[in-house]
Amino acid sequence: MNIDMIRAAAERGKHHIRRTPLLFSEPLNDVTGRQIFVKAEALQHTGSFKYRGAFSALSLFNPAQKEAGVLAFSSGNHAQGIALAARQHGIKAVIIMPADAPEVKIQNTKALGAEVITYDRDREDRDALGADLAGSRGLTLVKPFDEPLVIAGQGTTGLEIAHQAKSHGVSKADVLVCCGGGGLSSGIALALAHEAPDMRVMPCEPQGFEDVMRSLESGKRERNTQTSGSLCDAIVTPSPGEITFPILKKHCDRGFAVSDEEALTAMAYAFKYLKLVLEPGGAVALATALFRKNELSSNPSIVVASGGNVDGEVFAKALAKLDTV
Repeated sequence: MNIDMIRAAAERGKHHIRRTPLLFSEPLNDVTGRQIFVKAEALQHTGSFKYRGAFSALSLFNPAQKEAGVLAFSSGNHAQGIALAARQHGIKAVIIMPADAPEVKIQNTKALGAEVITYDRDREDRDALGADLAGSRGLTLVKPFDEPLVIAGQGTTGLEIAHQAKSHGVSKADVLVCCGGGGLSSGIALALAHEAPDMRVMPCEPQGFEDVMRSLESGKRERNTQTSGSLCDAIVTPSPGEITFPILKKHCDRGFAVSDEEALTAMAYAFKYLKLVLEPGGAVALATALFRKNELSSNPSIVVASGGNVDGEVFAKALAKLDTV
């Protein structure tokens, strides 16, 4: 992985990837006691940053790969990103999704033309399912985070952050990134190491699934003991990736973990102050800025709001907190 791959991904996707805004709100600054900027990746195509990595990978498929099709496994956001990028490139997409994924994500993936195959994430091995499907159908697997071309695509977010922050006179900041397997965090960290080296990237995770935080503390890849049980389903992964972790270890500062309730409250803040709809997993970085602010530096905070694909029932829980924020 290198910065040239990220820059090349940005060039390939320049007429397709949406340059999402860097939002700010003075009332939100007052709440946190610091300058807060929110990179609104929930406004990216398919409602999350995942489209960036999907487009990056599929844009380099050769004719044989295009003819056979693409395989992905995802709880929903990578699925939708792959489904849209595949449709744009005329490629058949097969997506393996956990049966307990939010229904809105399953239906949106199907609506984009992908074939969806569900599995029980507590009892079945998605990697084994994927290997069987790839072998029997000749599909090319595009992993959700541990894939160089995907990381390169996610890193284009970092290029935008560096440029947009500079326009606000910001060159030094804490960059809080919602983190699962580390594709987005590592891509942004690599991009900023070259474009804005005074910015510190800090991965943010749900409590009970803070494998990246623990891995940064121990210096080796740690694993979660469970694979489900959080509202932040979009960023629940077993462990950091083999490719992503060395990048995280080299370029990232400490990690943070927040509760589901804190993520829901952050969703309410995003809706109230920014008119932005987030899903729980896409709100953990903002929750960190709100509820771990005493552990951050005095620098401005740049928060990556990574996704907004939320079921109505869950969003209603967040909206119920509006009277408290």
